[in-house]
Amino acid sequence: MTPLETAQYMLNQDEFSKWMGIKLVEVREKYCLLEMPVKAEMINGLKTVHGGITFSLADSALAFSSNNTNEASVALNCVINFTKAVRMGDILTAESILISDTRKTGIYDISIKNQDQVLVASFRGTVYKIEKKVTDL
Repeated sequence: MTPLETAQYMLNQDEFSKWMGIKLVEVREKYCLLEMPVKAEMINGLKTVHGGITFSLADSALAFSSNNTNEASVALNCVINFTKAVRMGDILTAESILISDTRKTGIYDISIKNQDQVLVASFRGTVYKIEKKVTDL
C-alpha cells in the first residue's frame, strides 16, 4: 500500500476523525497535511474551540503521518502549545513533519494553522513503533 492508501485505510476506520470532519489533503511517507472545518459542537463556554479539539486534530495528524508506511506506531508523549484562539467558522490545517526517526521511536512536529495561515497551535508527538502492520490490527 502507498502512504496515501494506508492513511485512507486508517481514516475509513477512524470514527472520531470522521466526526471531526478531517480530510487528507496531502500524504507522503511519514508526512501528512490534514484539513478540518470547525463545527458548532466544537465550541466551548468561552465561544472558542475546545482545546481538546485542536489537540485531537494534531493527534490525528501524528497518527496518519507516523503510520502511513503500514508500520504501526502509538503515541508515547504529546505536548501542545496553544498560540491563538480558534473560532467558529475557522478552517484548520495540521501539517505533520518527521523530526527524528530511530528503529523504535519517531518524533513529529505538527503545526496547526487557520485559514489565514496564522499559527494557532504547535504540537510535538513522540511515537513508539510496535512492530505490527497497521492493516493487521
